[in-house]
Formats: sequence, structure tokens, C-alpha cells
Amino acid sequence: MMLAGAAPREKRGEPGKFDSYILALSWSPAFCESRPGDPQCAPGRRFAFIVHGLWPQYNNGRWPEFCSTEPGLTNFDKMLDLMPSRNLIRHEWDKHGTCSGLNAEGYFALVRRTFQSIRIPARFTNPEKWLVVSPAEVKKEFIQANPGMREPMLSVQCGGNFLSEVRICLGKDLKPAPCSDRRECRAQQVRMPPVR
Repeated sequence: MMLAGAAPREKRGEPGKFDSYILALSWSPAFCESRPGDPQCAPGRRFAFIVHGLWPQYNNGRWPEFCSTEPGLTNFDKMLDLMPSRNLIRHEWDKHGTCSGLNAEGYFALVRRTFQSIRIPARFTNPEKWLVVSPAEVKKEFIQANPGMREPMLSVQCGGNFLSEVRICLGKDLKPAPCSDRRECRAQQVRMPPVR
């Protein structure tokens, strides 16, 4: 169903036709610094890394998007522990999940399984104080926590001197693989607000 006045999305890809994935993990406390009124940031919602998305990718650094109008999840509650916003869940399905070749239930089960296969370094699970780290340190700790992961298989993203995301590149088999898009944070150090 399209809202009145909304332009149709341009289909840019075919479901199931892609080469790899990116698992994008957002640092929720940094998001909440800029959007304190967002439901994700409400009192008692203590998130550290959350799933921004699981994105099908092409090997040329591009990606398919909005591949179909297949309906999304009917029950968002089952994903709110990993993706703490109904709008995020809806958007990620429409833009990326429709390109996976899976239905919504299958795609979000894959998102959960993929997230659970990655170990978040202990220092980043529930920090109570501000952290100041280099992007290289973040990578090093993810590599140490995840045997088989190497430096070319992940990237660190930042904005406004905050750590915003860690992106882990995966093959279609969901094993870490070299990234085809190597854009990443150029800051010497990034700030990580604590989980509150």
C-alpha cells in the first residue's frame, strides 16, 4: 500500500541476485546523543551495539535496493531487542531485506542468526563511562573477539567525532569476507557515549 502523494521507489536489483552481505552494527548511545527523544533512547532502553541492517551487496561496492514490494513483518516485537525501532525494521526490510531473496520472516531470522554469530568485544557490551578510542582499536578488538576475522573484513564508521557503526563484511555463507567497499572513518579518535 502506498501513501497518497508518495512516489514509488525505484527498483534497483533483483531478489536473491547479489554477491555478499554487510552486517551494520550501530552504536546506539551515539545515535541517542543526537536524538534523545527517539523511542530507541527512552529511559530503560539500554542498548549498546544494535543491528542497523544486513545489507546484500555486489562485489563492485554497490548494492541492490527496494527489490520488491513483498510485505514485511507483521509482528515487529520479535526484533525490537536487536533493532529497537519499528521504523528501522520497516525501512531495512523495504530497502535491503527485499533483495535477500527471502520472505520477511526468513530475512529477519537470518539477521538474528548473523548478529548472534558475531562476538561483541567485552569492553563494548555495557560501558558505563565515555570511551575515546581509535578506529584501529575498535577493529583490533573485534578481530580479537572473532577468530577468522581480519582487518579487511570490517570497517568503522563515524560522524561528528562519534563512533557510529562497525560494518562486518560477510560472504553469502555468512562467514567474514573481505569488504568490496573500503570507505571508513578517517578520524584519529572517536568518542563512544556510555550505555545509559
